[in-house]
Amino acid sequence: MFWDRLFLNTKCDEKSKQLGLPTLRTTKTYYLPNDERSIRQEIYKNGPVVAVFKVYSDFVYYKKGIYVHTDGYWTGLHAVRVIGWGRENGTDYWLVANSYNTDWGEDGYFRILRGENHCDFEDGMVGGIMGV
Repeated sequence: MFWDRLFLNTKCDEKSKQLGLPTLRTTKTYYLPNDERSIRQEIYKNGPVVAVFKVYSDFVYYKKGIYVHTDGYWTGLHAVRVIGWGRENGTDYWLVANSYNTDWGEDGYFRILRGENHCDFEDGMVGGIMGV
């Protein structure tokens, strides 16, 4: 499986070692079913998961609230860390840590519709077990 090769067989960056950062490795990676309840259970049990989703041109202008793609063209795919979920005013959402800086979105985080596979967000999520 691609994810096994990507995460289990890479060497740690020497700069990280020089900085005294701990070395974490995935001991197991696996695809999650496109099922909102199973994804929530995975986050609750094993921590954050990775999502790869379709990004549209309106995404870069996101400031706050629950992101819903409404306009713009497809720009590519983007990988993010899904750290939780919630509900606001009757709308379910995923809480997501982005790799952009803290000036973007909600201090570097965003929320996106949950349970609707919006922008293919719930397709192909990956979970993993971490070890030292």
